[in-house]
Amino acid sequence: MEHTLDSLAEEQHVGGGTKEIWRVTIILSVLTLVELALGYSMMGMEDGGFLKHFIKGVILILMVAKAFYIVGYFMHLKHEIRNLIMTVVVPLFLFIWFITAFLFEGNSFKNNKNKWDRDHKERSLIQAPKHEEEGTHKLD
Repeated sequence: MEHTLDSLAEEQHVGGGTKEIWRVTIILSVLTLVELALGYSMMGMEDGGFLKHFIKGVILILMVAKAFYIVGYFMHLKHEIRNLIMTVVVPLFLFIWFITAFLFEGNSFKNNKNKWDRDHKERSLIQAPKHEEEGTHKLD
């Protein structure tokens, strides 16, 4: 049985194809348009309302779904073995957790600094003096 370079490439190629590329492109485009529509629908809503928080949660879920879809198709993990997928996905979750933890830690530091350092809170409330517009300076 003779193997040519083209036949070996065809045997090793898994997935892909024009139809699959178009399907992935359309799915990612639709998810992006839904996220944009939801984001624009929040513009007139009151802050802190249940509906606004719900829409933000839906947008986050859609973003994570898009991220997994991108990792699956563009990093070619959809066609790999489970152990390799876990090697990439678990650090991705840890990275997201690190970002969340650092944001909460920074917010906690800011709140504690305002609580325990009264001078810092007072200094942060003082407005800086307004500068004159450029071009209106008087020369002495």
